[in-house]
This record gives sequence, C-alpha cells and structure tokens, in this order.
Amino acid sequence: MRLVLTWLINAVALMALPYLMHSIDVTSIGAALVAALILGLVNTLIRPALLVLTLPVTMLSLGLFIFVINGFMFWLTAQLVDGFHVDSFWSAIAGALLYSVISWALSTILLSKSHGRS
Repeated sequence: MRLVLTWLINAVALMALPYLMHSIDVTSIGAALVAALILGLVNTLIRPALLVLTLPVTMLSLGLFIFVINGFMFWLTAQLVDGFHVDSFWSAIAGALLYSVISWALSTILLSKSHGRS
C-alpha cells in the first residue's frame, strides 16, 4: 500500500510542475501516473549505473553533477511518455529539482501521518 501511495504522491508532484514552470507540460492525470511509474523505473534501473560511470566527474564537481544526472533521468522520462513534455535539458534539471522537493514534502506530510496510524 505504501508503494502505491508513493506512486500517487509522485504523480501529484508531476501534476504540480506545470503550474510552477511553464517549460514543463503534463497533459493529463494518466500521463502523470505513467510518467511517475517510468521515472521510478528509470531511477531504479538506469540511475545507479550512471552514478557509478560518472563517479570521477561527480567527485570533481563536489556532487553537483548529480543534478545533471537527475535532469537526464527526468528528460529521458519525458522522451518516453506521451503527454509529459519538457522544453529543454536545463528545464529538465530545474524540473527534477523542483519535483524532488515537492515529492519529498508531500511524502513527509502524508507518509509520516499514515505511519503514525500503524
């Protein structure tokens, strides 16, 4: 149940992005749900390999290159999902950062309350 709730929270975070950034467009709730699922899969399967491959650059940049990797994952998801559009790579980096903040805030609020009930 927690996994489904996290997925829904991530979809809501994606739905909020077009209101905060005009360079990101999510056409429907269905597109947000699919994009949240694909983004989760991409971050689970591809991101760890990229982190290992780019470790020297990440260390030289004092960890800032992780923002580029997160932006790439966000941009890649936009390329794979119809109804989820990101105008540019820089928009993807900013969108990934904003998406992470919104998702974290919603998860903190909603999942901590549901955890207290158990």
